Amino acid sequence: MTRRNPDPGRRRSTFDRALLIQAARGSFRRLDPRKLMRSPVMLITEGGAFLTSVLTVVGAVQGKTASFGLQVSLWLWFTVLFANFAEALAEAQGSARAASLRRSRKDLAARQRLADGRIETVSAVTLRKGDVVLVADGETIPSDGEIVAGTALVDESAITGESAPVVREAGGDRSGVTGGSRVLSGQLTVRITADPGETFLDHMIAMVESARRQMTPNEVALQILLVGLTVLFLVVVLCIPAMAHYMGVATTVPVLVSLLVCLMPTTIGGLLPAIGIAGMDRLVQRNVIALSGRAVEAAGDVDTVVLDKTGTITLGNRMATEFLPAPGVPREELVDAALLSSLPDETPEGRSIVLLCKSELGIKGRDIRAPEQAVFVPFSAMTRMSGVDVGLRRVRKGAIDAMEALVRGLGGYFPEAVKADVESIARGGDTPMVVAENARVLGVVRLKDVLKQGIKSRLAELRQMGIRSVMITGDNPLTAASIAAEAGLDDFIAEAKPDAKLGLVRKYQGDGHLVAMIGDGTNDAPALAQADVAVAMNAGTQAAREAANMIDLDSNPTKLLDIVEVGKEILITRGALTTFSVANDMAKYFAIVPAIFAAAYPELGVLNIMRLSTPESAILAAVVFNALIIPALIPLALRGVRLRARSASAILRWNLLVYGAGGLLLPFVGIKLLDMLLAALHLV
Repeated sequence: MTRRNPDPGRRRSTFDRALLIQAARGSFRRLDPRKLMRSPVMLITEGGAFLTSVLTVVGAVQGKTASFGLQVSLWLWFTVLFANFAEALAEAQGSARAASLRRSRKDLAARQRLADGRIETVSAVTLRKGDVVLVADGETIPSDGEIVAGTALVDESAITGESAPVVREAGGDRSGVTGGSRVLSGQLTVRITADPGETFLDHMIAMVESARRQMTPNEVALQILLVGLTVLFLVVVLCIPAMAHYMGVATTVPVLVSLLVCLMPTTIGGLLPAIGIAGMDRLVQRNVIALSGRAVEAAGDVDTVVLDKTGTITLGNRMATEFLPAPGVPREELVDAALLSSLPDETPEGRSIVLLCKSELGIKGRDIRAPEQAVFVPFSAMTRMSGVDVGLRRVRKGAIDAMEALVRGLGGYFPEAVKADVESIARGGDTPMVVAENARVLGVVRLKDVLKQGIKSRLAELRQMGIRSVMITGDNPLTAASIAAEAGLDDFIAEAKPDAKLGLVRKYQGDGHLVAMIGDGTNDAPALAQADVAVAMNAGTQAAREAANMIDLDSNPTKLLDIVEVGKEILITRGALTTFSVANDMAKYFAIVPAIFAAAYPELGVLNIMRLSTPESAILAAVVFNALIIPALIPLALRGVRLRARSASAILRWNLLVYGAGGLLLPFVGIKLLDMLLAALHLV
């Protein structure tokens, strides 16, 4: 299915010129210490930059050489600005999407049905929860609501970006509509379900406006760790002057501040806010509204996924795949009867039989119509069959027990070979449909649940990541087992009643698992409320949406797999860059520590394994590298570390190898090159 982007501003490049300018301005605004309180590491770095700047100016006024202090001060300010730029750029992306969403909101007129039955035209912004509006062809749905009457074809591209229109109707699990979508054909009576400021569009705008985003529990935990390390290194640096005085080594404030900034985990401290904001933005790009930051993080830790069969794992419509004629019945006769009985049948199964018949008969592109005198007999739960009457011909198709009773009631007999075919199809997990004309059984049509494209590979990826997939369905065990085997599911529950979903979620949680579930119906609401990650489809019922902590605007049940991936990407990116940050501090020790003490204690020169030119060039090279590595990692922080279909232990080993070893080795190369450049330019 082709996806178009209704607003080009919605998917702007990370390096869009306007975004870069906006982020650059934002990085200077964030120099306000009150704004830096959220990032203690950067707050201390700014304090150090301010202190060295003041002392440098004072020294210059007193006639002292200020070149080294000035360069250290500038690069410390750049360190703070680069960190601010990372967060500002992530927020600028969200602001751009919020602006495009606001542009999609117009002051629409709504036809409100009043309590006395009169219809009054009002502004859409005045609508409140519980109001009832009428929406006809070509009109825009004024606000989020639940269809209480009518069926219509709705264009949701302005909200979801999906170009194909969808059917929305009252009384089912696809009765929800979103404000801003447009009715293409049909008429709807809609009960408004959200007050102004509480619509899905409002939630999405609030979500992408990153300034309102609160830190998630994992971020808080990591921030506490960073603060703890920062306090530890601050104490160490504060103790150095006394120790240096005792050892007869002269130290200066710029050198001590440089040491502190290089010891602190400034890389992850500067990138941490951007990682979280960009991760949430990637969720928005997938048209998912997260109503809870905890749910996003929980998605990264999910180890069990509960999926419905129909519409989630399978397309939701059984498709005709094979004709099995009864003994002595020509294949063409079975195909002709199946075609005749299915021409007026508008169900997905009926249409699939017509398509299979046309393929069998070699008919392409023709609109075949039922005879004018044909009388269609619709399917009913009582008869469990449907068909058509044409003169004396009574063609029927349906379940085996209903068809056998019909044939025997008309004086015919039911062939054992047909019963054998029916049992074989059922054992395979498919659905048999018997076709008969009057009292004569013609054969069987095989109906098969068709897996959604790519679902098997997606479930295999989840399994490689250690996530267990469980299907729950009301189908019989044979059908459920067949679908589970074909899709590669880890387990399934068959013949499940609505309350079984809640019981299943509780069972897995009771065993210590984090459970994710997706649903769209009212009967899914209890299980959604219980699940750790609960995704409701936007087109589903109001009860399901209220019970969930995420809303999928595309109403695509397989989106749950994307949500799990985004959650894991956020956690993996945060862990990878934390590993890199801690590892790259190692090289800075070998640069700055010998620079401070080697003059008084030449034997410490063995630690100068990079053979840096002078103590001043070594310290300045470490400070410059510490600043430049932050913007170098901004693209990775915004894009996220790509999730690979591996187990948690394999991902940990890979991150330690790439980001641990890489973070350890890269600074040695970078600091050495910067030292050579500084010496060549005679900057120190």
